[in-house]
Amino acid sequence: MPFRLRLSCLFICVTLWTTFGAESHRSPNIVLILTDDLDVANGGLTPLSKTKKLIGEAGITFTNALVASPLCCPSRASILTGKYPHNHHVINNTLEGNCSSKAWQKSQEGRTFPALLKAQAGYQTFFAGKYLNQYGHSEAGGVEHVPPGWSYWVGLEKNSKYYNYTLSVNGKAQKHGADYGSDYLTDLLANVSLDFLQQKSNFQPFFMLVSPPAPHSPWTAAPQYQDRFNTTKAPRDPSFNLHGKDKHWLIRQAKTPMTNSSIQFLDEAFRKRWRTLLSVDDLVERIVKRLEVRAELDNTFIFFTSDNGYHTGQFSLPLDKRQLYEFDIKVPLMVRGPNIKPNQTSQMLVANVDLGPTILDIAGFDLNQTQMDGSSFLPIMEGRMNSSGWRTDFLVEYEGEGSEVSDPACPLLGPGVSECFPDCVCEDSYNNTYACVRTIAPSADLQYCEFDDNEVFVEVYNLTADPFQLTNIAKTIEQEVLEKMNHRLMMLQSCSAHSCRTPGAYDTRFKFDPRQMFSSWTLGT
Repeated sequence: MPFRLRLSCLFICVTLWTTFGAESHRSPNIVLILTDDLDVANGGLTPLSKTKKLIGEAGITFTNALVASPLCCPSRASILTGKYPHNHHVINNTLEGNCSSKAWQKSQEGRTFPALLKAQAGYQTFFAGKYLNQYGHSEAGGVEHVPPGWSYWVGLEKNSKYYNYTLSVNGKAQKHGADYGSDYLTDLLANVSLDFLQQKSNFQPFFMLVSPPAPHSPWTAAPQYQDRFNTTKAPRDPSFNLHGKDKHWLIRQAKTPMTNSSIQFLDEAFRKRWRTLLSVDDLVERIVKRLEVRAELDNTFIFFTSDNGYHTGQFSLPLDKRQLYEFDIKVPLMVRGPNIKPNQTSQMLVANVDLGPTILDIAGFDLNQTQMDGSSFLPIMEGRMNSSGWRTDFLVEYEGEGSEVSDPACPLLGPGVSECFPDCVCEDSYNNTYACVRTIAPSADLQYCEFDDNEVFVEVYNLTADPFQLTNIAKTIEQEVLEKMNHRLMMLQSCSAHSCRTPGAYDTRFKFDPRQMFSSWTLGT
């Protein structure tokens, strides 16, 4: 064979290996689909039939996925940083509460997991949708500000909308109106996501975070789905329209039974929420199919979750989140990807602070280089870890909004009410401030909460015997047990990085062993 021909063959072989061989050995691609206010306790996944099939049945479903705070901005900050709110300092949805503020940008934004993926793991990164509630605020840099870590940026200005919004497209304002074909936000996010998959480099792994508005208010469905679920009502579970007589002051103030107007309102909102999710289902299907057509699906992890849960009538609270109960802190979490066997279900306690560490672990990043509070649950998904090596408890913390100024809209509720729904059932106040330890172990399913209010109120629930958290058992258990739970709560509230995520270390250091503790008293209701 002539030398020139041999050289040409060698060049072709090297090119083919570089194009195909290197791609087959590169780090996996990662997609995170983050919905807004999607519950799991009240049937939120019911409309998402395609999502459950394409992600849940194709991979693993976590039945005990929790959020560190049941509100959009603090929860999203926990996802991005892998930290509890007491470490990232985003406490509510306001600029004053550090939501997308200059202080957040200076202290945390450059250390998020997407920033690490791009700068240190060689990923091309793409964001589309809702970021943080105050993103785009003039006092926080406006839409010209593009957070570090994103190769391609399509960020929604401020809170969830479906029409008549402004996007920041790589730092340039793009205004949208009310035409379904060009403006409906969920569909637009699907379209720009597919454009990214078509235009991205094929020589780098990619990370996509797609954050649609649904099912957040104003619950505007696509035209083709506006007549769906017309006879559906919010679930009438045992806590529906029930007075929370042994709960903290904000729950006790709710009117029970609710008025017909409140019930009609929440039922209609429930239907509207489900209708908006049908477009999310379409978005998931389109992304999965495009990855499959591009022969990239087998090398891609796809996560589906929400920033917090939601309630519709539980304990006579018509609509909202912000509460400590399962319906507000538990979220859907499904993952498919390489080495994840299909049709798996895990009851292990995973959380939104774990998403960043898990995604970095997938990318091959050394987690010891981070200051994240969460842990990677990749070994759980791949069947390399059982419950003995994982956490048994998790911190939930929330700081109420408002100030010590009475709200005339709700004079019976005391000072600081920040938001009201029909019949003056107010969902938040400055002293709706609490911290909880949520314990899930083979021998215990428990929640312990303390409120920072005038009562110093305590709520304790045994969810094995009382899954709907109907009865607060704080006054019926031994003082020694309460002291141990209080001590564990204080340890978690002061933890940071390694001290938050070391599995099992606290059992001996702080003498908090759920198995021993629960053997000493009756977990009755």
